[in-house]
Amino acid sequence: MTKSLDQSLSLFKDKINDCIKSKKSIFVTTHIDCDGLTSGSIISKALIRAGAKCTLRTSKEFSKKVVESFGSDSRDFHLVTDLGGGFAREMDEKLDDNWMILDHHQISDSEIENQNVINAWKYGIDGGTEICAGGMAFLAAMALDERNSDLSQIAVVAALGDRQDQGEKKSFTGKNFEISQIAKEQGLVEVDLDLLLVGRETRPLPDALAFTSQPFIEGLTWNRDSCLALLNSANIKLKEDGRWRVPAELDDDEKRQVIEAITKYSSGKNATDIMSELIGYTYTFPNEDKRSFLRDGRDFSTMLNSCGRISRSGVGMAICMGDRDKSLSEGETILTDYRKMIRQYMNILTNERWRISESETCIMVNGEDVVPEMMTGTISSLIAGSPKNSGKIVILRTNGEENTIKFSSRKSFGCTSEINLSEIMKNGAEKFEGIGGGHNAAAGAKITKDKLNDFLNYLEVNVVNMSSSGSSG
Repeated sequence: MTKSLDQSLSLFKDKINDCIKSKKSIFVTTHIDCDGLTSGSIISKALIRAGAKCTLRTSKEFSKKVVESFGSDSRDFHLVTDLGGGFAREMDEKLDDNWMILDHHQISDSEIENQNVINAWKYGIDGGTEICAGGMAFLAAMALDERNSDLSQIAVVAALGDRQDQGEKKSFTGKNFEISQIAKEQGLVEVDLDLLLVGRETRPLPDALAFTSQPFIEGLTWNRDSCLALLNSANIKLKEDGRWRVPAELDDDEKRQVIEAITKYSSGKNATDIMSELIGYTYTFPNEDKRSFLRDGRDFSTMLNSCGRISRSGVGMAICMGDRDKSLSEGETILTDYRKMIRQYMNILTNERWRISESETCIMVNGEDVVPEMMTGTISSLIAGSPKNSGKIVILRTNGEENTIKFSSRKSFGCTSEINLSEIMKNGAEKFEGIGGGHNAAAGAKITKDKLNDFLNYLEVNVVNMSSSGSSG
């Protein structure tokens, strides 16, 4: 019989308290993306505060090999965040009752009955839009001690990093909304309707407008000179005391002037759609320094993603844990490097046309020998975010370690397909002795190279040839 969320969190608290009393060591394993780094940091900080002996590490995926390593590890209790779906039976076999999972990815019915799996879907919560692993870790931290409510700020970053701002005007829904309210009541976050420009606290105004690709504004997006001219024509003061101003420094009148200028510029070219996408909720952390990467929630999440994706997870977790000295300056350098790498990969994929094949409903991208395995999610999301791919499913593949191929799939903005990518990737990978899973609109898989053609044929039948309103059956 499935327990309620409160019952599961109570069990979690009992198990952790038992570890603390009997001086058992706890090993936290988490994923490398923003949601992984935040969830691992939230729960580790709560464990340390409670007096637990705790070690935190990241893993780019979960597999039987990872479970095997747990079995030979000297730590007594294993806690997994943002990973582990589909491995409850192996965990039971290897670790008996000395483990728990905090997660939000879709799981099979057989896992729902396992009391050591605390997963959003078990309790009727949509793990794709209403809560992420960071949110689940926050609820577990609150079950340990309500004074952990200050960790709500990092849970807000987690939800933004997992793109769960899916409500009206980029608002949160469900548990994410409740968590953001806790952070708001504590003065940790300010939620405002504002211009959704990239780098609100950090980028000079012309750059911020030029690098904003959702919405894509023909003639402005990626075109800094045009953005500079538009802002000048709107009489926006671009510099103050010799330095460029950033979007967060615009007052309400200036914001109106910018909106009017963009509306005039894009008149007749879906001006209303552009405006509805350009204005939405922003999440500002007032306790962080102005003009810092950490002051805007979305910028914070991008920095964490960059740390995980280029194998510097420790820096990201240190920032989540509160380090604002050495780690913060390292994080800024990592983010700059990460952006350069992304531009480089996107340029190659765009120029080498043979790598991309399109159908009416799907875009298949061959990123082998270009995109590193850890960057597949980032690059597939970017391709899905391009306006010319609107309404389609994007599937990117690249080389993985040990003779494997890694797949990352995304539904683009406006995609109405009923195909559940989590099911497609999970079922397909298992069919060919691989692993896969994720969410309805974003999922991944990994198979061995010798199964590549079979897996591509499977995708051809189950995704490429399905009509845009078809179902995966």
